[in-house]
Amino acid sequence: MVFPEYRPRRLRQNATFRAMIKETRLSTDQLVYPLFIMPGKNVRDEVPSMPGVVRISVDQLAREAKECISLGVNAVLLFGLPENKDAMGSGAHVKDGIIQRAVKELKNRAPQLLVITDVCLCEYTDHGHCGCIIGNEVDNDATIEILAKTALSHAQAGADMVAPSDMMDGRVAEIRGVLDENNFDSIPIMSYAVKYASSFYGPFRDAAECTPQFGDRKSYQMDPANSREALREATLDVDEGADILMVKPAVAYLDIIKQLKDEFDLPVAAYHVSGEYAMIKAAAEKGWIDGEKVMEETLISLRRAGADIIITYFAKEMAGLLRRGSHC
Repeated sequence: MVFPEYRPRRLRQNATFRAMIKETRLSTDQLVYPLFIMPGKNVRDEVPSMPGVVRISVDQLAREAKECISLGVNAVLLFGLPENKDAMGSGAHVKDGIIQRAVKELKNRAPQLLVITDVCLCEYTDHGHCGCIIGNEVDNDATIEILAKTALSHAQAGADMVAPSDMMDGRVAEIRGVLDENNFDSIPIMSYAVKYASSFYGPFRDAAECTPQFGDRKSYQMDPANSREALREATLDVDEGADILMVKPAVAYLDIIKQLKDEFDLPVAAYHVSGEYAMIKAAAEKGWIDGEKVMEETLISLRRAGADIIITYFAKEMAGLLRRGSHC
């Protein structure tokens, strides 16, 4: 048998060769760890549908920050569970709200940690939608005013970056304007630019207690069948002043990550969401897959598609693997 002159296996024959020609690499610098903050003291409440993920009280944040930093995970994304909810989500922007207190605690106890805050109303509304309900609809323009107040309150508390996840039209421009008017022009916006009305959010909604009490979110989140619309959404956010574009979910939308990376010169973030995380954990617990290897392969796929930043509940676990040097 005559082989071609180039034999790909020549450069696969040992670990040194494979490492030398590796095209895509994971680093802890690229990872962001989501945290769920809830009222109370000494609270560490495991989320049943997300093994290894806990909801914690503000007094537990120093412990989490220390662990993240020790592993090389230098950024967190905060989600808050308020003590009380109302129809307008007013708890999202109060001065002593759950996120505002959490941000202050982290900046006092771990100032080197990059603190990103999710800006949305779903955790704060008693109906579970991401905006104000007027009539039977989520009112876009009334909602973006509250979102801008929320983003400002996070910046005033010390947040390093805000991340609007609501998918209201014009919210990036509204937030950018309010931040700039109040001398927070240096605070970047990581926009959930392309957020799909996905079925992968179930465990998150359990953790954040934000399942809609009626209807669904299809009138403001994107149809999973659409890709050209993703470019239109991202273009709007770029024009409105976004600094980073996010795609959510991640694994089921690798093509969208690639499109945004090719089309825009802004950094692209991918949110490896709760359902994507939970499926790997569940299969690993059953012994059907090697959880660590599938975790790494999954996160590498996001990098290969073009993600500069990966938001994942695997951040600490992946960082530990990288530190041990036992990754693929």
